[in-house]
Amino acid sequence: MLVLAFFLAGTLVAQEAKVTPLMSKNLTEFPGKEGVMITVEYPPGASDPVHRHNAHAFIYVLEGTIVMQVKGGNEVTLTPGQTFYEGPNDVHLVGRNASKTEPAKFLVLFLVKDKGAPVLVPVK
Repeated sequence: MLVLAFFLAGTLVAQEAKVTPLMSKNLTEFPGKEGVMITVEYPPGASDPVHRHNAHAFIYVLEGTIVMQVKGGNEVTLTPGQTFYEGPNDVHLVGRNASKTEPAKFLVLFLVKDKGAPVLVPVK
């Protein structure tokens, strides 16, 4: 039974973030660009792989506590009502839920990117 509990706990920690698209809009004033809004929900203990967005991303924390860091910047811990920005040349080194027991959720208010480009691009 103890082994089963350990296995289930490990499975929960390994859960990925849930990304929910809210809207997408072509930015006619900026040919080839689109604005996208999404929410991201981190289960307890969840984290993102190192990645980039190739976009301007404006983030607003809705609930829980998240930790963010881009290459060359300091790691920051954010709580509801706080914001974070990622530029198109930033490599996102840290994106994770600070809690092992509570979920966290944030809103990407506006992601300005090339039309049709993926929202997240893994970095090796």
